[in-house]
Amino acid sequence: MSTAETIAGTIPEGAATVPALAVERVSHDFGKRRALDDVSFTVAPGEFAVLLGQNGAGKTTLFSLITRLYDNRSGAIRVFGHDVRRRPSEALSRIGVVFQQRTLDLDLSVDQNLLYHAALHGMPKAKAKARGGTELARLDLAERAGDKVRQLSGGQLRRVEIARALLHEPKLLLLDEPTVGLDIGSRQSLLDHVRRLVRDENLGILWATHLIDEVAGDDRVILLHQGVLLANDRADAVVRQAGAANLKAAFTALTGGGAERDT
Repeated sequence: MSTAETIAGTIPEGAATVPALAVERVSHDFGKRRALDDVSFTVAPGEFAVLLGQNGAGKTTLFSLITRLYDNRSGAIRVFGHDVRRRPSEALSRIGVVFQQRTLDLDLSVDQNLLYHAALHGMPKAKAKARGGTELARLDLAERAGDKVRQLSGGQLRRVEIARALLHEPKLLLLDEPTVGLDIGSRQSLLDHVRRLVRDENLGILWATHLIDEVAGDDRVILLHQGVLLANDRADAVVRQAGAANLKAAFTALTGGGAERDT
């Protein structure tokens, strides 16, 4: 058995009885190209899991399957036990998502963007305004609620998207390359906030990135390469099992290439 096979087969310790997210033997093709190949992993409530891989590894395809933008025709995807194909409403109502591409309406105010999203979830306006105020305050954006989104910085835009994703109080948050285009300070602020959500709200987090620097030693790393799962364990365990000096070296050893570091 290869090193990659050994690491990919590791089952994380302390997994919850009902995972926040369970991906079971999922494959996906675009014509003759296989984007995901028999991928399986879980994310527990209160866990920060990093979906690590270079651009083209299959991270966004996987997010699209979890959120039903694509239909998974093989394997199963469950959110707190609810199959996304058979019970999509129950599954998706428990998910908050920050997509890689910005999806805010730049010509609406921050508050209007949040209220529109809340209406899609059937939330009464009074509750939506209260929830929006709470989430914006946690992100130090309460005073920008009336400003048009186009007036915000890139970091502020991402924070608004996180506030929007949390309006309906999901217990699983998916973030696809959320720090792309942000400066170092904004990146760190975003990471710190999401890690606090894990600690204080017991959220399950799936954070997709190609940047090694966004991974802490006790994060669980789900390493994708060309659609194949190569590792699924704590970052420090992946490093140790690969016989490497650090996560960057482990990534290179497992994939034959290198993930990026922020500079």
